[in-house]
Amino acid sequence: MQQRLSSILNVLRFPYGIAVKARLWLYENQWIRSKTLPKPVISIGNLTVGGTGKTPMTIWLAQWLASKGWKVGVLSRGYRRRSRETQLLASNFHNILVEADQAGDEPFLLAQRCPGICVAVGADRYRLGQWVLDQYPVDVFVLDDGFQHLGISRDMNILLIDASDPEGLQQLLPAGRLREPLLGAARATVVILTRADTHHQQHDVLAPIRTATGKAFPCAITQFRPEYFLNISNGTQHPISSIQGKRVLLVSGIGNPSSFRRNMIALGPDHIDEYVFPDHHTYSSNDLAIIRQHAQCCATEIILTTEKDAVKIQPLLEPCDEIWSVRLGIQFLEGLETLEMLLTQTLTTVRKNDAMMTASPKSS
Repeated sequence: MQQRLSSILNVLRFPYGIAVKARLWLYENQWIRSKTLPKPVISIGNLTVGGTGKTPMTIWLAQWLASKGWKVGVLSRGYRRRSRETQLLASNFHNILVEADQAGDEPFLLAQRCPGICVAVGADRYRLGQWVLDQYPVDVFVLDDGFQHLGISRDMNILLIDASDPEGLQQLLPAGRLREPLLGAARATVVILTRADTHHQQHDVLAPIRTATGKAFPCAITQFRPEYFLNISNGTQHPISSIQGKRVLLVSGIGNPSSFRRNMIALGPDHIDEYVFPDHHTYSSNDLAIIRQHAQCCATEIILTTEKDAVKIQPLLEPCDEIWSVRLGIQFLEGLETLEMLLTQTLTTVRKNDAMMTASPKSS
């Protein structure tokens, strides 16, 4: 049965590949033209489906840009959001304006973690950007999960590659995890390896990309590090050492639950049980009842979830519930200076070009 399913998926990847290549060809040859916003656009995305760490990287980038004095607008699709508005503001530099189910878990988390930025949600990111600019003085846009969103031009393409998953780069959907052929990586300005533990892993994922594109990219190497735990009922923080020697139940509905499990195992719990929901799962009261029952059966001492899951679980909690989320931070092992230099160069160039365009009518 498994072999038959694999054969069917291998057959289906050919029409998918033809459709993807045709779309890319139309953009490359300008039969379909990308639209340009009047402000610089920095895209963060990947080549594969599943979790490569886009949200933590988007948080880092938005916070870095804001720390340099830029007014940041994040444009997100808002996958599996419940709201039906064509354009929706999740936050407006000062306040969070909607709930997680309306905006989607990732945009809501971005708004929560980056209170000084604007987060907007909509399928057409060009129109969304124009809509935001009609209301707020944004200096730079961050395109969340935007590597394949060719309808909008960008000034810098940040491509994330999961170093722990070289197999994910081998085949196109639906047989594999590739959204597009590896040649598409040629659009990248810089490659960031996430979950990179060894040089062997780094070679395994970079070598096929360099072979496919014929390019050597500027590269940064990162890991995700747990910083602390947060009780999502009352906001109490707990140190990472809190789960050492404890019986822990992991609850997640993310693209890469195995990475979540590995990170928690490394913190030294006595025993781990796990309840995994589909990616972007919308939690219900029944789900929480199942989680409570599972925790009781396993004699769980601590229930842990991810930040993305926490924003959807929190409204469903009862007074007796105590569920913690883990705050992840990015640690740059190599290439931080390179990334910051490329960001600075890109934004400086855009700013100079804007100044020249503004001045040119006066001198004519």
